[in-house]
Amino acid sequence: MDLSQIKLVATDMDGTLLNSRGEVSQSFFYLFDELKELGVTFVAASGRQYYSILHKLNAIKDDMIVIAENGALTMHKDEELQTTEIDRETYLELLEITKDLKGSQVILCGRKRAYIEDYGKDFENMLNEFYGRYKIVDDLSQVLDDQYLKIAICNEKGSEKYLYPALKHLENRLKVKVSGKVWLDLSHNDANKGHALQNLQKSLNISTQETMVFGDYNNDLEMMSQATYSFAMQNAHPNVKAAANYSTKSNDENGVEYMLAKMIEAKKNKFI
Repeated sequence: MDLSQIKLVATDMDGTLLNSRGEVSQSFFYLFDELKELGVTFVAASGRQYYSILHKLNAIKDDMIVIAENGALTMHKDEELQTTEIDRETYLELLEITKDLKGSQVILCGRKRAYIEDYGKDFENMLNEFYGRYKIVDDLSQVLDDQYLKIAICNEKGSEKYLYPALKHLENRLKVKVSGKVWLDLSHNDANKGHALQNLQKSLNISTQETMVFGDYNNDLEMMSQATYSFAMQNAHPNVKAAANYSTKSNDENGVEYMLAKMIEAKKNKFI
């Protein structure tokens, strides 16, 4: 494993860079400064909203690239590099389908902000962790002045057991991604972290052999295939562990930082 050749690092947020309390460690920011000095490009790749990712990584917001909404949006310094949206006809069809999912909360992830109907204060309080900008509307079908990047569905019964079986028939047309224990995302087929990362690699002229990625859940699977140095967190879903070439410690043991430190050491030793 020659980590000295790494030029790009892409990491998921929840369950990966963030600990179980949703926090970024201070050690990450120290390591980031070293990555920057070594000329390594850093990419935060998450199912989260763009503004939520900026909030978590505000100290480095101008020095990183963000892949948000599971790959539907790629941003750098508030410049839009790529957007992959769902057309309105498909969006309305999905709203009809999701109406049958009892006990579920549906979120429209738009380019400007997220939109929800009134699901009560408890859900709204939980939503604040993942969405920096959102609006409560009377009817999701009447949102007209925004792009439809993704539909996120939350169900406390569990996304893999309850939501996925009801929506997997859409997989021939759309990305149907179990992105967390209670979350499932519906998006355009090209809206995934792997496709967004591939486009970045092409634009930066960086190969898979020069790329390191970290992930923990099924929405990270496509990203695993875009890097020779793909790492599954110790707490990762079995599918991710099977897809990754390597593993690291859990998110609560700073598994990302552990491997970044090794990579930085390898790069510095190369120049001695």
